Amino acid sequence: MNSKRGNRVAVVGGGLVGCVHALFLAKRGFDVTVIERRGDPRRENLYAGKSINLALSHRGLTALSKLGLDKIALSIATPMRGRMMHDETGNLTYQPYGINNEAIYSIGRIELNRVLIDAAEPMPNIRFLFNRKVNYVNVYERLIAGYDEVKKEDFSDTYDYIFGSDGAYSVVRQALMKTDRFNFSQSYLDHGYKELRIPPADGGGHRIDPNALHIWPRGKYMLIALANIDGSFTCTLFMPFSGDPGFDRIKDAQQLESFFKANFPDALDLMPNLLEDYFENPTSSLITIRCQPWNYKNNVMLIGDASHAIVPFYGQGMNSGFEDCNEFDKLLKKYNGELSEEMFAEFSASRIPNTNAIAEMAVENYLEMRDGTANPMFLLRKRIEHKMASKYPDQWIPKYSLVTFSNASYSKAQAIGRKQARIMDKIMLHSKIEEIWDSPEIENEILELVSSS
Repeated sequence: MNSKRGNRVAVVGGGLVGCVHALFLAKRGFDVTVIERRGDPRRENLYAGKSINLALSHRGLTALSKLGLDKIALSIATPMRGRMMHDETGNLTYQPYGINNEAIYSIGRIELNRVLIDAAEPMPNIRFLFNRKVNYVNVYERLIAGYDEVKKEDFSDTYDYIFGSDGAYSVVRQALMKTDRFNFSQSYLDHGYKELRIPPADGGGHRIDPNALHIWPRGKYMLIALANIDGSFTCTLFMPFSGDPGFDRIKDAQQLESFFKANFPDALDLMPNLLEDYFENPTSSLITIRCQPWNYKNNVMLIGDASHAIVPFYGQGMNSGFEDCNEFDKLLKKYNGELSEEMFAEFSASRIPNTNAIAEMAVENYLEMRDGTANPMFLLRKRIEHKMASKYPDQWIPKYSLVTFSNASYSKAQAIGRKQARIMDKIMLHSKIEEIWDSPEIENEILELVSSS
């Protein structure tokens, strides 16, 4: 049922995933038009005040390396080799991410977007249409219509194939939702987020360790900070929209200062512009999107957040989107460059279980970051797991390592993680586990449970 009608492809959404997907398609010989609602990010800051810093890791780097862009991405990123937990009095506890000094990389969304557009621009078969707001997609006729914000006029065009990479509130997905047997769900956390900032130290450099993801865990809320290469940190406050505490309870400078003094005193000392950042930047929501299938025949395909938006607490939103692009390219090679209905359906069916898995793990990791990282028994549990992974890397690969430092399927990582959690639940029930955790008996029991499960 191959039906490669032609080479004209529209990618709706020129963010990170849209650009990566356009590059992959262009390298396969397609004529790609990227239609982006916003302006050119190389000429204006489009994300100021509402973009959580990104954590680039193995899956994302795998896709970028195939495009020859991994090294330039790493040149504008800062390695983070573990979590640094801050308690209410400023005491620090460090927890490494991997067992071999592995790192995830803090990178700014707009800086990476610029790199990707710069890489695409010289290619003769990619063009960008900025400031084009897509209002309507006809999946049957492969028609895109909208409004040109620069020319102040309507536009419309037809393409051989349409890819929707236009985010969690995708216009392309809205068109697919009107087709037969399309399933869709969305769920919001009752927590939102607000972007804050720690500026560079006087004379340059970072005010705190740049090679860690800093977390101020406080149970129902938390603050995190990721380093930027200019010496600053992008900070994000996660908190319920309402309640005590809640964003709705902080209405003036005095309430804000009192809240930070009580909960994040060491962070407050690092934020001279807290007042302006807090009240000028928006409070944004956190959504999980699921849908099935991601395609209509081989007319339209969703990719990235348009098909599987997740909350940011595993650092996998961008990475899973880049993996979408990489996996699509693998299938395109398998199908000899033909965008067939079978290929579209296979891609959709193969990716959905894995993106559902990372969506679930991301929500679970929020609870771990917010609640667990301040709990001494949780920290002991992680210490035991780290020991087992270091001594027995073939028998105990932590779920976090599988998700972050490998290309193992998210479904596999989730299954292994659940098995390990059951084992550790039993181990942590031992009386006086704080005293015997490092004993050969505990070590042997874990190995027996691994082999028998």
